Amino acid sequence: MSGIIRFEHLDVVASDSRVKLVDDFNLEVHESEVVALIGESGAGKSTIGLSALGYVRAGCRFARGRIILGEDELITLSRNQVRNLRGSRVAYVAQSAATAFNPSIRIINQLVEASLTHGVMDKKDATARALQLAADMALPEPERLVTRYPHELSGGQLQRLMTVMALMCKPSLLVLDEPTTAIDVTTQLGVLSSLKRIIGKERVACLYISHDLAVVAQMADRIIVLRNGKMVEAGATAQIIRAPEALYSRELIAAASPQKLPRVQPDSDDEPPVLELHNVDASYGHGAGLALRGVSMTLGAGRCAAIIGESGSGKSTLARVITGLMPSLRGEIRFKGEPLKGRVESRPKRELQSIQLVLQHPDLALNPRVTIGDAIARPLELFRRMKGRSRDDEVTALLELVGLPAEIARRYPSQLSGGQKQRINLARALAARPDLIICDEVTSALDTIVGSQVMELLSALRQRTGVSCIFITHDISKAAAIADQIYVMNQGEVVERGAPDQLLQSPRHPYTRELLRAVPELRTNWLEDRVVEANA
Repeated sequence: MSGIIRFEHLDVVASDSRVKLVDDFNLEVHESEVVALIGESGAGKSTIGLSALGYVRAGCRFARGRIILGEDELITLSRNQVRNLRGSRVAYVAQSAATAFNPSIRIINQLVEASLTHGVMDKKDATARALQLAADMALPEPERLVTRYPHELSGGQLQRLMTVMALMCKPSLLVLDEPTTAIDVTTQLGVLSSLKRIIGKERVACLYISHDLAVVAQMADRIIVLRNGKMVEAGATAQIIRAPEALYSRELIAAASPQKLPRVQPDSDDEPPVLELHNVDASYGHGAGLALRGVSMTLGAGRCAAIIGESGSGKSTLARVITGLMPSLRGEIRFKGEPLKGRVESRPKRELQSIQLVLQHPDLALNPRVTIGDAIARPLELFRRMKGRSRDDEVTALLELVGLPAEIARRYPSQLSGGQKQRINLARALAARPDLIICDEVTSALDTIVGSQVMELLSALRQRTGVSCIFITHDISKAAAIADQIYVMNQGEVVERGAPDQLLQSPRHPYTRELLRAVPELRTNWLEDRVVEANA
């Protein structure tokens, strides 16, 4: 059986050097087959995925090899010829659905655009296909759903619709680049089930790029392990998951199951709590309903509390309320025994200094035009009035604290990896010498090895500095690895709280049990078992 796409001895290099981003890559993908590309950041996964569209990022070039899609050799085609293939014969599904849609255009008009542009079908037939694909992706009331704007839909709905958009022209190849990384486990379960069903129905070949090995185990027929642009190991999914041969493959598998990190012992149990919330309510506006409902929690000095729950449960809203980015409606928030003012602009500098927020996407938190050194120096100047040599020395010390060399201070964010940028965000937060750091999904966009490194770093920083931490995540295993106490949120309420071992082994609330059942296991056929269980 001939392949849908074939890579032969592909090399991709940086244009200004001879550094190989992809080194002698060979692969053939067949109809209805899902081949997963796994590896840490910089392994070449996305570079290979984009090359299947005849594309390389700015500053890169194809140096050697062939990419054959059907009868066409992509590297030799003109720009217009390649452009005509994209969306029609090969389609791409990106990680962030929120950035893939135009916020000012209704969903249906965006779904049918590629079909009309390529002349594959008229608007009536394109609309009918869009509605059928939306139904196949298990979206509720497709006729009404597609008339809405992107902001009116959930992240999981947008993720499914992005797949619908990619399949509109009946492509022979689909490139899925981390399609479920940014969504919670319960939503992910539905998206994965829909993806697997529609891939089989459409008989499309797939390149599935992911750092989540438990997800890969459900979706892929074969796995290609990549490191530094080279293929380290290749084989059937079950073989790679159960008995990987290469040392690096074994490291990836081990990193996929977070180990319990050392617990930080406070100096004294008699110390007052760092943070107390009593019956806190919050809303995004009149008529919007409550985003937080009667939330109460207590965080001791040097302790870590994890907050888990699906999208829309109120996790990030709670972080915004604690940091003053969003006022509460009712309830009391106390910080180190003193009432905390609701709005950030009303808080004195010492309170701003004491509570620092580290966001999920490091790219959005760092100014691309400011050097790393200046980004870290800003809180040193603002909160600690440091200047000149003492400021520069402290920047170097903070970089060392997060495991980065001093020379990185001269670089810009675009010159760093995702894991390095997240370390910079931690260093910048620590520059203020806070009493509390709130980490909002800081590892969800990172690969397993880098994510584990950031988790270990955060644990070590707590050991060295005694800082308290709120760790917001939809990954229950990571919450259990790092936290002293876990709070489970659903629809703005805390429905259960407890120590990690107690909550994992004997959850009391049905929603907590549902979350635990939705966490993919690192074994093949887990997804099928869950679907059968759900339909029983």
